[in-house]
Amino acid sequence: MVTNPDQEQIRNLLQESKTIAVVGLSDKAHRTSYQVSEAMQRAGYKIIPVNPTIENSLGEKAYQQLSDVEEPIDIVNVFRRSEFLPGIAKEAAQMDIKALWAQQGVIHQEAYEILEDHHGMVIMDMCIKVAHSILAGK
Repeated sequence: MVTNPDQEQIRNLLQESKTIAVVGLSDKAHRTSYQVSEAMQRAGYKIIPVNPTIENSLGEKAYQQLSDVEEPIDIVNVFRRSEFLPGIAKEAAQMDIKALWAQQGVIHQEAYEILEDHHGMVIMDMCIKVAHSILAGK
C-alpha cells in the first residue's frame, strides 16, 4: 500500500531541496506541469525539464531522460500518467535523489515498491505546489 511521508518529513524535504527534475514538463504555458513548475521556480528551486519532445522550458535546457541529467537532483517530480511510473522509478532508483514525487492523480503500487527499498522518499498523488504553499511557503 502506498503511504506518503508525514507533513514534517515533506516540509523538511522541501526546505532542504534546491533542484527539481520535472519528468513530463511541457513548454506550453497553459499546461499544469508548466504552471506548477513555474511556481516552484519562482519559489527559488532550480527546475530541470525532462521531456524528449522539447528543447527547453522555463528558460532551462530539457533532457531526454533522467539519466542524461549531469547535475545533482534533489526531487524528481513526475507529470506522466501512472502507467509510466515503474519505468521512471527504476531509473530514479539508480540515482542519488532525496525523493520521487508523483503529482496529484499519479500513483502506482509497483513504482512505490521499487523505490521503497531505496534511501529516497516516495510521495504520490500529491501536488508539490500545493504542499509547498501549505508546508514550506512563506
